[in-house]
Amino acid sequence: MKHELGISVYPDLKSLEEIEAYFELAGRYGVSRVFSSMFSVEGTKEEVLDYFRKLIVAAHKNNLKVSLDVNPMCFEKMGATPQDLSVFKSIDVDILRMDLSYGPQGDADLVRNPYGIVIEFNNSPVIVKGLMEVGISPKDFLVCHNFYPQRYTAMKWNKFVEKNKELKACSRDLRIGAFISSTAENTHGVWDATEGLPTVERLRKLPIDLQARMLLATGDVDDILIGNAFASEEEFKKLQEVLQESDKLSGQLDPTLKMLVEHGIISLDKPIKRLRVTLDENITDKEKEVLFDFFPHLEMGDSSEWIWRTRIARFKYSQPNEVLAPRKVDQDMFEVGDVVLVNDNYKHYAGEIQIVRIPIVNDGTRNLIGHLDEDEYQMMELINDGDLVEFLEK
Repeated sequence: MKHELGISVYPDLKSLEEIEAYFELAGRYGVSRVFSSMFSVEGTKEEVLDYFRKLIVAAHKNNLKVSLDVNPMCFEKMGATPQDLSVFKSIDVDILRMDLSYGPQGDADLVRNPYGIVIEFNNSPVIVKGLMEVGISPKDFLVCHNFYPQRYTAMKWNKFVEKNKELKACSRDLRIGAFISSTAENTHGVWDATEGLPTVERLRKLPIDLQARMLLATGDVDDILIGNAFASEEEFKKLQEVLQESDKLSGQLDPTLKMLVEHGIISLDKPIKRLRVTLDENITDKEKEVLFDFFPHLEMGDSSEWIWRTRIARFKYSQPNEVLAPRKVDQDMFEVGDVVLVNDNYKHYAGEIQIVRIPIVNDGTRNLIGHLDEDEYQMMELINDGDLVEFLEK
């Protein structure tokens, strides 16, 4: 599935003019979807509908689909029922995100609406299984996690991963969305949120592209939405790069890896784990080639407690015609997070990329080529045996 990137806007907190400018910025960087809460806007039915009609026109002008968060109280105010969504059709909304369920049959009526409005449900396997039991295909609706304005209250990472696996066990055709947070200054969100609006607590203050890479590394998240506003242009640039990279694999394999795939030794049917490296100031062009151009690297399942290693590149760079000259490193030990390259002082292993987990002795067989900062090092926890890995420059 192709991943989608979304944003969130809060019409009760910012003017339509400011929101329109945000739409224009987001649209330039591959954003395709807008989330907003209909029931958080005060006013009469006519006032609320008029506002969101204008919002949707502005979004569509920038090729953005609009998802409105609704609940049974909002339905009652708008005069809607699971069997009659005509009021939402009148404002041309694309997606309705249901904050609560109407039960399997009511939810099925929502999905089967004649207007082509897509229905998105909370992250509940019970809802998904109920819909499937009454004959609804997982291809015909969406699932999205909640966001959490209050710091320290968002989901546990392990619980998030487990919930997604349970949802995908229902069907791999099911699309799952989750929220990340902008870390730009002066962001805002629902209920006076100033601490970000992520789905998972450990992501709340991380760089935004790392949040996205961690979600994509699970292999079970399809759509990523920025929960707070306004994200910066620099953040959009980084997210666009992450999303573009996520579909890069086809046709760009190193010949060494192609051979292993053709012989069934490794499988490419898994997400690529992407690590952003701060490069050492003395790194050579040849070392950059091994780090970045050999794509992708592979965790073979034989790393020790001291180092994580990807050794496929050595099949290419340990050959006599390849030169990885030793470089002097003025330190006795390599420290946690250091990224090193085995050099020609140990020719049989030359070309291996290694990441230090426990400090190791600098014995002259490794060149220091970069470092993972503390935030980035969290990605190491997500790399399992047999995983594909790509390095990005910070």
